[in-house]
Amino acid sequence: MYLTSENKKDFFKDFGKSEFDTGTSEGQIALFTHRISHLTGHLKENKKDLGTQKALIDLVSKRRRLLDYLKHTEINRYRAIIKKLNIRK
Repeated sequence: MYLTSENKKDFFKDFGKSEFDTGTSEGQIALFTHRISHLTGHLKENKKDLGTQKALIDLVSKRRRLLDYLKHTEINRYRAIIKKLNIRK
């Protein structure tokens, strides 16, 4: 599997408060970004995989909602995560 529990702990340690704090917006956004890049690579090879395409659209929507929430509540954290993950708006 491309995403093990150790990888998830690393994401939450790097972007969240600690490796056990999985509820921070930054950690979830980083995890969604990793999953989005993985699904994008899969769809480049398998263009007719409609289930993966739907899952990718759902993940992008979830990440967008989290980014919008972060933008409206704490703009500095939003700018930091955008810069760190190199996401363009």
